[in-house]
Amino acid sequence: MHPQSEPLLIVISGTSGAGKDSVIKAMQQRGLPIHFVVTATSRPKRPNEVEGIDYFFVSRERFEEMIAKGELIEHATVYGEYKGVPRQQVMDALASGKDVILRVDVQGALTLRQQFPQAVLIFLSAEDLAEVAARLENRSTEEAEELRRRLDTAQWEMEHLCDFDYWVVNRRGQLEQTVDILIAIIQAEHHRICRQRGLP
Repeated sequence: MHPQSEPLLIVISGTSGAGKDSVIKAMQQRGLPIHFVVTATSRPKRPNEVEGIDYFFVSRERFEEMIAKGELIEHATVYGEYKGVPRQQVMDALASGKDVILRVDVQGALTLRQQFPQAVLIFLSAEDLAEVAARLENRSTEEAEELRRRLDTAQWEMEHLCDFDYWVVNRRGQLEQTVDILIAIIQAEHHRICRQRGLP
């Protein structure tokens, strides 16, 4: 007899500058049988981003239409721009038996927990707020005022750690180790007794 569990909905969230995008890209490069959800956003595309891979970039009007039609599982206004999770993409992947990984902000993660109580919530952070500030400054994508706002938000986000199932620190220069930890969490969750199907 072998354990067989339902597909997992894994939510990766955390502070700005935690390296969420880098971690997810590194996981994708491992060739895992996981569906990585592409989030929709109304914010402008950054120079290094690719449509349909990093995000679906849509106008504010189109995003509001998606909200009105119920096409999003979760959406929020993040730093003045819309971000949301396409419903059909998630449901199709789960129905196919694949684990699904979502990358959302902390506010979105808490909303998803209400809709999907069995979701696995993972909080990703840098070592401390000083490291968050250093990473954001190195990224050079935010003005000074925006940087301060993100640091203030990071403080609030850290206060919600206990609403998550796991806390993973993505230390500088240790990306692959971080990915190893996340994969171990996913494997362990599949072996939880409460997730098994067909138990005697």
